[in-house]
Amino acid sequence: MSNDVVTFGETMIRLSAPDTKRLEQTESMDVNVGGSESNVAVAISRLGLDTAFVTRLTENPLGRMVENKIREHGVDTSGILWTEEDRVGKYYLEFGANPRPSSVIYDRANSAISNVEPATIDWKSVFSGGRLFHTSGITPALSNSAKEVTKEAMVAAKEADLKVSVDLNYRSKLWTQQEAKECMTELMYYTDILVTTEEDTERVFDITAKSYKEVAKKLTDKFDFEVVAITLRDNISMWRNDWTAIAYKDGKVYDDMTYELELVDRVGGGDSFTSGFLYGYLTGNVQKGVEYGNATSAIKQTNPGDMNWCTPEEVQSLAEGGGRVRISR
Repeated sequence: MSNDVVTFGETMIRLSAPDTKRLEQTESMDVNVGGSESNVAVAISRLGLDTAFVTRLTENPLGRMVENKIREHGVDTSGILWTEEDRVGKYYLEFGANPRPSSVIYDRANSAISNVEPATIDWKSVFSGGRLFHTSGITPALSNSAKEVTKEAMVAAKEADLKVSVDLNYRSKLWTQQEAKECMTELMYYTDILVTTEEDTERVFDITAKSYKEVAKKLTDKFDFEVVAITLRDNISMWRNDWTAIAYKDGKVYDDMTYELELVDRVGGGDSFTSGFLYGYLTGNVQKGVEYGNATSAIKQTNPGDMNWCTPEEVQSLAEGGGRVRISR
């Protein structure tokens, strides 16, 4: 394999109730696939870099659906570890409306990736010719063995001279704050680029401050990161959010405009920020990363599903201040 960016994690079948119906009242489901790390691989591929996604999948129609949907966007899936055992994870999504929040039900216990074992993935081959490895705090939360393989991958990436990126992505339905703190604290010492939120930083590392810059500085001082990016979402209502982000590197803060979002589907918005940020950082600098991250995320949150169907042209236009007309003619 020779890809600019390699990601590792779980992708699930997503079943969502249409038209803001409650799950218990719906008679049909919208079917998509989604997972943090595959979402990142897809969006970066669409922006123009070569990407690969590594996971463990059950060899059945659902597993093939997951691979096909990811491969559709040009992502290299040759590193997927196939098994006849276990199952493909699923999650159910119910969209809310003020004052009822959206909610997620996971059905991912004993999924194929949760039973991944160390020394079963050829990381040396996977990382050959690569520039960056990305994963998230979701993957080590799946099981003890997934935790071991995540660390194995990060160590192998560093040995192969790749930068390592992590989205902290705390999920309270997968593990406790203490479990996350113990695991992620260790993994941070193999991490060059951290993407997080102020809330997750407090939940996992007990780090708080009066400003986002101070939070980023405390994180950098503690773990010696190359760069920290923090996404900032203001929930005006269920379907209207303000969105922006900052990044911190070498004592300097990089920021961008705030987008007023009319939400269609916010799931995967953070993953799309990560995608745009990593693309901008690898092809330019921190400022480009923040601008492309925000624009990529803003576009994603206007289309259904976890994955981002953006084009590089519209991301560039939005990042440069365009794309705010009613109709593109």
